[in-house]
Amino acid sequence: MADRFIPPNIVTCPHHPSADLIEDSHAGDSICGECGLVVGDRVIDVGTEWRTFSNEKSGADPSRVGGPENPLFGGGDLSTMIGPAGPNSFDDSGYARYNNRRQMSSSDRTLMNAVREISTMADRINLPRTIVDRANSLFKEVHDGKSLKGRSNDAIASACLYIACRQEGVPRTFKEICAISRVNKKEIGRVFKLILSSLRTNVSLITTGDFMARFCNNLALPNSVQRAAHHIANNMSLI
Repeated sequence: MADRFIPPNIVTCPHHPSADLIEDSHAGDSICGECGLVVGDRVIDVGTEWRTFSNEKSGADPSRVGGPENPLFGGGDLSTMIGPAGPNSFDDSGYARYNNRRQMSSSDRTLMNAVREISTMADRINLPRTIVDRANSLFKEVHDGKSLKGRSNDAIASACLYIACRQEGVPRTFKEICAISRVNKKEIGRVFKLILSSLRTNVSLITTGDFMARFCNNLALPNSVQRAAHHIANNMSLI
């Protein structure tokens, strides 16, 4: 059988030029299918990258496309373009600088700062992601409604986190929220009432019993003490 013609720029096995090569995408090697000789390395893997940095274990697209868009922000064009001609358009080596095509609006910047602040506060007291997402959505509703213009965004973010905790059934006290916030308790309480009024929403009433289990766990109290404390708290709320 005559040997097939091999172009000079094609990597082949020196001992078996006609053999098919096997690509090991994990190691980045090209291996001869006949003798197993590694004839090329640093092969580029063009397949999907199955590693994802998303907090969610499902619903993410495992490909090289970055993280999912945040629905809180408008637009998603993060491509680049060569900057216009000008005195600052080129670096020292003469190459044109690249600029972000999408300039973030002041509204998106406000939302981004609020999301960052809510996430930071939630991390300080180990709140789950569901509460963070709800607080972010509440802040966006308030921000889009423009009913609290002039109020501190930090106060609004703190109040939204407080409301989210109550709506998710894991309430925190104003004192606890104030301890992780940069706003005083009085301002958080004032903004809290304004948010409930502007969004026409409400939160369920909270009692001492809602906090009893968590406080007892923090103090490492036995179950018998927890049950007794919870019983007392429930009876006090009926008085």
